[in-house]
Amino acid sequence: MSFDEKVKRGLENVKKVFVIGLDSAPPELLFSRFLDDQPNIKWLVERSIYGPMQSTIPAITIPAWMVMATGKTPGELGLYGFRHRKKGTYNDIWIAHSLMVKEKAVWHHIAEKGKKSVLVGIPPSYPPKPINGWLVSCFITPDASVDYTYPKELKGEIESLVGEYIFDVVFRKENRDEVKEQLWEMTEKRFEVIRYLIEEKNWDYFQFVEIGLDRVHHAFWKYFDENHHLYPGDDNPYRNVIPDYYKLLDKEIGKTLKLLDLDETAVLIVSDHGIKAMKGAFAINQWLIEEGLLKIKNPEILKEGRQVRFNELKVDWSKTTAWAWGGYYSRIFLNVKGREPQGIIPPEKFHQVRDDVAELIKNIRGPNGEKWNTKVFYPEDIYPTAKGDKPDMMVYLDDLNWRAAGTLGYKTPYLLENDLGPDDAVHAEYGVFSLYLPGMDESKQTQLTIYDFAPTVLRLFGMIKLLNGKSIV
Repeated sequence: MSFDEKVKRGLENVKKVFVIGLDSAPPELLFSRFLDDQPNIKWLVERSIYGPMQSTIPAITIPAWMVMATGKTPGELGLYGFRHRKKGTYNDIWIAHSLMVKEKAVWHHIAEKGKKSVLVGIPPSYPPKPINGWLVSCFITPDASVDYTYPKELKGEIESLVGEYIFDVVFRKENRDEVKEQLWEMTEKRFEVIRYLIEEKNWDYFQFVEIGLDRVHHAFWKYFDENHHLYPGDDNPYRNVIPDYYKLLDKEIGKTLKLLDLDETAVLIVSDHGIKAMKGAFAINQWLIEEGLLKIKNPEILKEGRQVRFNELKVDWSKTTAWAWGGYYSRIFLNVKGREPQGIIPPEKFHQVRDDVAELIKNIRGPNGEKWNTKVFYPEDIYPTAKGDKPDMMVYLDDLNWRAAGTLGYKTPYLLENDLGPDDAVHAEYGVFSLYLPGMDESKQTQLTIYDFAPTVLRLFGMIKLLNGKSIV
């Protein structure tokens, strides 16, 4: 039987869909370097259509998981990251949350056919919204004291099973032993809850997201990657934390797969983006001051030899052209007349000024004069529509190898480490995708985009919707 015929037969046998979400899993590790140490994931991959999955722009947890679930762009969702600037302000923010997502996700589409879903930890899913099934909210949940499930009664079931549920860990801190211990506890509890829900609920679609993989990457990358500029040497005590965490995931996934009937269940493994070593952080607002684009009235504060936050600056908005936010990617805002409280750029000159600032940014070189592959994106150029509070520019410094520091006050804008605390890794453009269909006994490599996920899942349920991507089966 040909591969295509096996796919067709597998499709006919799908009655349930189970999605394993591993936040920030990169194809280089999951499908290659660590594959032989992951017998359960390897078993699936060797029977799957699999390969790298190109993330959205920006390649950030929020909005990427919801882009995947809805097949809509960040512009259509109006979500450009975790934080968003409030309209008509300079630095007031709102934090992304579930109520801002207005587009239908795959679980809403299949609910129209009466299909039930179980969702665990999919960002952003706090506060929990009603679905046709059961939901446990994600890492943005404040803590376990709030209502974090749908229906509300599910919370009691979870806590009788594992005690206090853990949504996330604080990973940017020096005590790495504590980070490691909490990561293991969080992940083991999450999988215990997942297995309980598999057995106790009557579901057709099941998706969970484990945020722990992203956290272990950020907290331990420099101890693991011998090419990292801060690698402490082979004898460091945390060298195997990342490989060990992958083994933990594989063990938990193996125990979970035993509860599924693989003769009627399609199993996907996906990630929202990849991961790679962080070369450093770039104090973007310090650079904007040096370029004369951001004017301040208290320049002496930058000579105090300490980290200065943006809100400590006395910005002279009457002379300022642009300011920025830090993060894995930087958001640049222009000071536009009639839009900002003290805007100076005439609206008719917005595009010209933005092009000029973008050109300056693209020409930023590294600390040793090396050429950077910096990318600047205009929201309206990369999305069919750009709703909500969008930045004027989204910037990948040296193609995300450098993150943007939102603080300033340094001897040089080039920092060896993240300004927000220990963090050794940055996001990469390609995550993972793997699709096992019932009865498959061989694999096929492919390459796809995050927009292909929703059409593919809907195809497994015999549905076709007009979305940005296309089904791969």
